[in-house]
Amino acid sequence: MADIDNKDQAEMDPADMEDVEDVEEEEAGEDENSKARQLTVQMMQNPQILAALQERLDGLNGSPSGYMESLPKVVKRRVNALKNLQVKCAHIEAKFYEEVHELERKYAALYQPLFDKRSDIVKAAYEPTEEESEWKTDEEEELTEEMKEKAKLEEEKKDEEKEDPKGIPEFWLTVFKNVDLLSDILQEHDEPILKHLQDIKVKFSDPGQPMSFTLEFHFEANDFFTNTVLTKTYKMRSEPDENDPFSFDGPEIMSCTGCTIDWTKGKNVTLKTIKKKQKHKGRGTVRTVTKTVPNDSFFNFFTPPEVPDNGELDEDSEALLAADFEIGHFIRERIVPRAVLYFTGEAIEDDDDDYDEEGEEADDEEGEEEADEENDPDYDPKKDAAPPAECRQQ
Repeated sequence: MADIDNKDQAEMDPADMEDVEDVEEEEAGEDENSKARQLTVQMMQNPQILAALQERLDGLNGSPSGYMESLPKVVKRRVNALKNLQVKCAHIEAKFYEEVHELERKYAALYQPLFDKRSDIVKAAYEPTEEESEWKTDEEEELTEEMKEKAKLEEEKKDEEKEDPKGIPEFWLTVFKNVDLLSDILQEHDEPILKHLQDIKVKFSDPGQPMSFTLEFHFEANDFFTNTVLTKTYKMRSEPDENDPFSFDGPEIMSCTGCTIDWTKGKNVTLKTIKKKQKHKGRGTVRTVTKTVPNDSFFNFFTPPEVPDNGELDEDSEALLAADFEIGHFIRERIVPRAVLYFTGEAIEDDDDDYDEEGEEADDEEGEEEADEENDPDYDPKKDAAPPAECRQQ
């Protein structure tokens, strides 16, 4: 049998022999690529290797490129001149944001009468007229006059059967529950308190004062605390850092201060009482000790970590402040101006649509690229195979 195989091989055309060799080389290459991919997956699942790679990448962050080092001295001198121009641009940009802050203050005064009227409707201090309450929905536009009249009678019948609610009950609580950023820090024991929240206002710093804004949470009289207003002030800075001017990207929140909540006895939801049993080492007797410990609550928002004078914080405090700044900025920029749309859920749908559109565009672009590659007669799929994983020292 071996002789027959050898004879067949000897009788094969030289071109056929080349084809056999090419196939063997391709199969060997595919095996190597498959092994390389398996090795890559194994390495990416090794936490020590990932940590080493991350450390290496962190070390490269901000380091000058080899290209800059290779430039002639006279060109480097001109690049330095461009950097100095960029610093001046950053200072002009800072002035621009200061004027934007002045515009915000100006237009806040124009918005406020509308926000005050919103608050009056929510807390039943004002009943809107028929003209003010008229709003056509998409569904109503498609209904015939007869159907509209029937729907109106049914609504009136339902209203007669129900108790007449005052204002818009649980308006701000509903807003909070509809927004993931706020509902994540909202606890069940916070909800009875937030039912008494009547308004949230934004107050900007006075002209000539350091840039800041204050969030005011206005409450009706309740059994939980005696405050009628809880405040949170955010101090901002709109100037480039002398040590890192190129990092400037508009005003940034530097610190924030809350307020003291005057809790009614036994109503403080930011604290909880736990009981622990302790055993005496010598006598072996057991006693029960009662301790008061911090409790998760939205109202911890009003007691943020203090930023020391040197600005250094531990990782936990940094994470808390970063989340705090994000919440404060979101309430100021989105919640207060568009509260009714977060109450109805329309603003949330708009936010979701924005993300979906971006994702669809990205998918379309990827699909176009794949189609172009398939239609390209010179396209070689082997070139896209994952290369062997290597850790190289730069």
